[in-house]
Amino acid sequence: MSRPVACSPVLRTIRIALSAGAATLAMALAAPPALAQGSAAPVREPEALEALAAMGKYLRSLKQFAVHADTTGDQVLENGQKVQFAGTVDYKVRQPDRLRADVRTDRVHRQFFYDGATLTQYAPKLKLYGAVKVPATIDATLQVAADELGITLPLADMFYWGTPKSGVDALVGATFVGKAMMGGVDCDHYAFRQADVDWQVWIAHGDKPLPMKLIVTTLEESSQPQFTSVLKWDTKSVFGEMPFRFSAPRDAHRIGIASGNAAVAPK
Repeated sequence: MSRPVACSPVLRTIRIALSAGAATLAMALAAPPALAQGSAAPVREPEALEALAAMGKYLRSLKQFAVHADTTGDQVLENGQKVQFAGTVDYKVRQPDRLRADVRTDRVHRQFFYDGATLTQYAPKLKLYGAVKVPATIDATLQVAADELGITLPLADMFYWGTPKSGVDALVGATFVGKAMMGGVDCDHYAFRQADVDWQVWIAHGDKPLPMKLIVTTLEESSQPQFTSVLKWDTKSVFGEMPFRFSAPRDAHRIGIASGNAAVAPK
């Protein structure tokens, strides 16, 4: 599970201002032992690891899908106080080499287009866009974007679950929390722990084990900011080429791609 990102720059003069950090039902009176023993060392429960593997396998089997996420993210002010920003993320995906992402928060709106060869980011309000040549698969493109451009798209981990890049080996804790209902869907609630990140996932019951909710908690900061996503899936849509191709408006301006160390500019 990748750590939540506060700001992910891609264009020379603009940044995506994504809140740092990815409401649970009340716990039953008789909490599971793993929850009751707050000082107990984390364990890797086989059931939790198997559920994660099944979810990843199902996600990799989807050739096309759309997913909408309602998000909230914490950002830590200089005085240490946390503030929260709301947003949405909409993906259209055609495996293995087409992706469209629309990211909105209380502060910014960014669009991403990946057509199998080029990744383009567009800022509709600023009428600015940038494009860069990238590899021929979604997962490889997201890796290049993160490593070389400082771009980490929200929910990028869903493209790595079920692959050797899933990061399962980095888990120091994997726990089944209990049954839950999320968006009218019966789910199993799991909690996972890595060295500097805690994260939770609610996985749908049945033969379509989709992640319905995610919470990522950053442990490196004392305030432990969180990023929460509630997901709604469409696995029946069929996409042509148009959603993944960027056509620049007449009043838009192209600017160069900068590294992840680009200076912040007014949004």
